[in-house]
Amino acid sequence: MDPKIVRRLVLVVFVGGIAGMIVGSIADNNGIAITFGLVTAVAAICLMLVTSVTSRDQGVTFDEGRAEEMESRIQDLVAGGADEDRVRSLVRDAVLLGRSARPVPPGRVDPTS
Repeated sequence: MDPKIVRRLVLVVFVGGIAGMIVGSIADNNGIAITFGLVTAVAAICLMLVTSVTSRDQGVTFDEGRAEEMESRIQDLVAGGADEDRVRSLVRDAVLLGRSARPVPPGRVDPTS
């Protein structure tokens, strides 16, 4: 389901939940007010979940060409006399470092540039 549709449905539930809480309070029925409040809270959690899932970077793909180029460069280093285990360990550490890096928020200056 499209996230925009889910967000719109959640907005409808929010408005309905608020109206239900008001009606329940006016009718002096705490059970109705609490029920609509809980429904509204669940809708808020759903909205957070949808936002979290859909905001992930969808553009990340595995680049087979870059991987082949990297393997070729590793083989060149090994052919030049470098220890293969140490080179591969360095590459693994570089990958872990890259994965742990966080993107710089808009408006902030990247200290590494």
